[in-house]
Amino acid sequence: MALSMWRKLPKLMCVGHGFHTSPAYSHIIKLTRLRVVDNSEIGKRAMAEGKPPKCIHVYNKKGVGTIGDKVLLAIKGEKKKAIIVGVKQNQPALSPKFDSNNVVLVDDNGTPLGTRIHVPIPQVLRTILKEKNVVKGADYTKLIALASRFV
Repeated sequence: MALSMWRKLPKLMCVGHGFHTSPAYSHIIKLTRLRVVDNSEIGKRAMAEGKPPKCIHVYNKKGVGTIGDKVLLAIKGEKKKAIIVGVKQNQPALSPKFDSNNVVLVDDNGTPLGTRIHVPIPQVLRTILKEKNVVKGADYTKLIALASRFV
């Protein structure tokens, strides 16, 4: 009886005492909280009130967002589109890792809603968005022009 109790004990400890056996994920998926890093009015109000936007949908086949992907956000009771300019997850070579998940709000044809971007954006974003301009038809050159600092 003591041996069977010993086998059950670790399982009970893991569940009951707050130990997590699965790894922590830092992907941008549905319901991920994001940080707006431009100076758009709706973005400034949401971040000042302490209610950051949540991701509703990621516009790619995998459903996991990385740098340069377009996402749909729920912000202040509205739906807005945004481009991911910094992610917290492990990145491939030549893509920097950020401390937070950063987005820039854009409208349907790729024009940014704000006039400044407050954080450095990755240099890789130039080539990623250049490829997406041709395929999708949206124009992201204004987003790159707003950025004053690159990493």
